Amino acid sequence: MKNLIIIAIVLVSGVVTAQTNFEKGMQKAFSLWQEGNMDEAENMFERISNAEIDEWLPHYYIAQINSLKSWNEKDEAKLKSQLDKAQEHLNSAMAISKDNPELMVMQAHVLTNWVAFDGMTYGMKYSGKITELYSKAYAMAPNNPRVVFSKAEWGMGSAKYFGQDTKPFCSEIEKSLELFANFKAESDFHPNWGKERAEQIMNSCKE
Repeated sequence: MKNLIIIAIVLVSGVVTAQTNFEKGMQKAFSLWQEGNMDEAENMFERISNAEIDEWLPHYYIAQINSLKSWNEKDEAKLKSQLDKAQEHLNSAMAISKDNPELMVMQAHVLTNWVAFDGMTYGMKYSGKITELYSKAYAMAPNNPRVVFSKAEWGMGSAKYFGQDTKPFCSEIEKSLELFANFKAESDFHPNWGKERAEQIMNSCKE
């Protein structure tokens, strides 16, 4: 019995240590990112993803970093390399966490990177898929502020592209801000971004 108790303590402490290592790694990665060291943060997330094979969050942030780096990228080869990497890690994240609205939003963002780069080439290819992703995410998580905001921003962008009125989407942006005000992330490491961007869009609605 004594040996069993010792084994149990060892197992529990092993789990605690692993969790602590994950937390330390994630905190370090976020610190690097906040300091502007995006590439170093990405490398840290990659190391965490290799060590913590059941965690979707490191893959999510690798995808987000590569999506963010791809905005306004003019070099198609560099863009493709970044977005291919984002897609690879999104695929890994979605294999770990199925039907996850946060991942659907990030997938839509990555596809939007392609559309933003070359609307003539990729708009027809990905626009329907992006709309579908946001509709599915919204059906699953109508009170997730990132889902509501990103869906509305995509709608506004599409309306603007086709010369249509963007004002009807302003109420959804406003709704997302109300949701952001009350949103509590599942942990310190779960997605919690978007409020500042929503505020910027809301200001443009008032102009």
